[in-house]
Amino acid sequence: LHRWAGLAMAGFLVIVGLTGSLLAFYPELERLMHPHWYPDRDPSTWLGAGGLAERLETAEPWLRVTQVSVQGFDGATSAWVEPRLDPMTRGPFELGYDYVVLDPTTGTVLDRIQWGTLRQGWTGLMSFVYALHYALALDMPGVWVLGICALVWTVDCFVGLYLTFPTRRPQAGGVHTGEGQGGRSWCQRWQPAWMVKWTASTYRLNFDLHRAGGLWTWVLLLIFAWSSVYMNLWDTVYTWTTRVMFEYHPVWAELHPLQHPSDTHSLSWIEAQSVGDRLIAEQATQRGFLVKRPVALRFDRSLGVYQYQVESNREIDDRPRRYTTQVFFDADTGALKVALFPSGQYTGNTISNWLYALHMANVFGLPYRILVCVMGLVVTMLSGTGVYIWWKKRRSRLVAASRRIAAI
Repeated sequence: LHRWAGLAMAGFLVIVGLTGSLLAFYPELERLMHPHWYPDRDPSTWLGAGGLAERLETAEPWLRVTQVSVQGFDGATSAWVEPRLDPMTRGPFELGYDYVVLDPTTGTVLDRIQWGTLRQGWTGLMSFVYALHYALALDMPGVWVLGICALVWTVDCFVGLYLTFPTRRPQAGGVHTGEGQGGRSWCQRWQPAWMVKWTASTYRLNFDLHRAGGLWTWVLLLIFAWSSVYMNLWDTVYTWTTRVMFEYHPVWAELHPLQHPSDTHSLSWIEAQSVGDRLIAEQATQRGFLVKRPVALRFDRSLGVYQYQVESNREIDDRPRRYTTQVFFDADTGALKVALFPSGQYTGNTISNWLYALHMANVFGLPYRILVCVMGLVVTMLSGTGVYIWWKKRRSRLVAASRRIAAI
C-alpha cells in the first residue's frame, strides 16, 4: 500500500513541495517583485473597503467588484472583479484580468492581473505558483485531484509510520515477547530507523533518508496532509470527519445557496461597510474581544450575503493572510446571518483555523516560516527517495528473474 500510494502521489507531492517552499514567503516575494503594489501611505488615510469598491466600479463601469481586501493575503490592497454584461452584445465584457491592485488612499489602480496564470508574465508569477500548489493550476479538477491525493497521503502517513516499527520476533516456543534478539527492547530495535548512515551505499543512503526523514518530520507531514484535506475537500470529507468528533460550524454548512441568485443587492458597498462595522462592534461587545482594524468586504452572489472580516485579538494568524473574525449579513436587509471567530467559539472551527495557519506558515513568526520552507524540500526529498527505492528494488527483481530464466 505504501509503495503504490507513494508512486501515485510522488509527482504531485514534488509539485506541492517545491511550490510550498516558495509560498511560505508569498507576501515577501510579491513585495520584492512588485514594490509598486505597496505605496507608503499613512493607514489613517486609507479608504474603507466599501469606498474602494465603489470608486473602482465608478471608474471602470464594465466590471463588478466581488471583494476588496484592505490588506490581502499578498499584503497589498486589492479587489477581485468580474465582467458585467455588455448591453451591446449581451455577453460579458472581455476584461483580461480578475485581480486589481489598488492604492489604499486614493483607490487608483496600480496593477491588473489574471490571477493564477502567466498571461501577464512575471507579474502573475506568484499567483500562478499559488494556483499550481492548490489546484495544479487546473481550477476545480485540480482541487479534487490534490484533495484525493491529500486524503491518501493522510492515511499513508500512518502506514509509513507502521512500516518503520521493528518486527516482533517469536522467541522459544513461538511466543512473542517485548524483546528482540540479544535482549534488546522494542525501542532499542526501533532506534536505527531514526538514523542515517551517511557513508553507506547510494541505495542504503536513500533508504535511510526516506525512513529517518519521514520519522523526524512525521507530525508536520501529518499536519500538512490533513490540512490539505481541509483546504481541498472542505465541504465533504473534512466536514464529515470533523463533525463526528467536534462541534463544527463552517459557513458553507450554516448558509445555503439561493435558488435564484441576483447580481444586484439593495445595500451599496459603503452601506455594507457601515452595517459590517456595526455588527462587528455588537459582537465585540457581546463576546468581549477587541477589534484592531477592518480587513475585507466581500459580496457572495450565490448566498446573497456580504462577508465582512476584521482583525481582532482572537486571531491565530500573525500576518495578514487570512483573518477569520467575520460576520455574514443579508445583502438586502443587513440582517445578521452568521458570526464566526477564529478561536474560543467552536472547537472544530478553532482546530480548522489552526490547521490553516500552520499550513500557510501564518504562526510563530519567521522561524516557523523557515521551517515550512524547509518542509517543502523535505516532502520533495521523501518523494524522490521513495521513487528511487522502488526503482532499485524493481530493477533487482527483474535482474533476478532474468537470471532464473537463463539458468533453466
